[in-house]
Amino acid sequence: MLPDLAPGRAALMTRPAHLFDLTGRTAVVTGASRGLGLGMAVGLLEAGADVLCLQRGPLSDQLVELAAHRGRQVSQIPVDLADESSIDRAIRSAQEAADIDILVNNAGTQIRHDATDFPLSDFDAVMTVNARATFQLCQGFGRSMLDRGWGRIVNVASLVSFQGGLRVPAYAASKGAVAQITKALCNEWASRGVNVNAVAPGYFATEMNEALLADPQRNDQISVRIPAGRWGTPADLAGAVVFLSSEAAGYVHGIVLPVDGGWLAR
Repeated sequence: MLPDLAPGRAALMTRPAHLFDLTGRTAVVTGASRGLGLGMAVGLLEAGADVLCLQRGPLSDQLVELAAHRGRQVSQIPVDLADESSIDRAIRSAQEAADIDILVNNAGTQIRHDATDFPLSDFDAVMTVNARATFQLCQGFGRSMLDRGWGRIVNVASLVSFQGGLRVPAYAASKGAVAQITKALCNEWASRGVNVNAVAPGYFATEMNEALLADPQRNDQISVRIPAGRWGTPADLAGAVVFLSSEAAGYVHGIVLPVDGGWLAR
């Protein structure tokens, strides 16, 4: 005999839209001033969450206007992800403002050099921001999620979590680390009510990829391989992040979800 549904789940099954409703939740998004982070923050606001943006720059006017229109709260907390103390202060400030239900570790950096000429100082800088800071934020916010028995962490990995890339050995190493951190935390926290997953964006038309977009040869090489026929936009990530932040993903743990227009299938 099949087991009974958990209390409340039967009603939710008949109203699937409620599975994606984030009303009453508070999300932290790092690097939400532009690009992918802004797209994710917009998606979370649209789904009903209040959003705290951990970033160096000011709040996006788009977020402020959307929050006012939706009756949601959005605010900014300054942080330098290369500075352990700054991250600690930002975590404390966020937790003083609200119980944090959702963490989206989006902010990252990329530096390009040929591998033979890659300065070790640049390698360390990329690893610090992309891998070490991601773990520190997971650890800092994860403790209170575990205490409450509910939480969602969505890390931002990359296609180079699966592939090597070109002229980005530090970025590839850091995003491989993000994928493994995601799986490691899943193994410890899944049974305690905290879902840790990641999204792996493909080629998106953002500032980080300006060099590729401006290179006609590389742009053509990339574009022809994307089955969807186009580069991604920040809005293309919103649905995946809302899903992984919601009750709909209640039994989804430790995945690295490609959002790549089919790139990895080609």
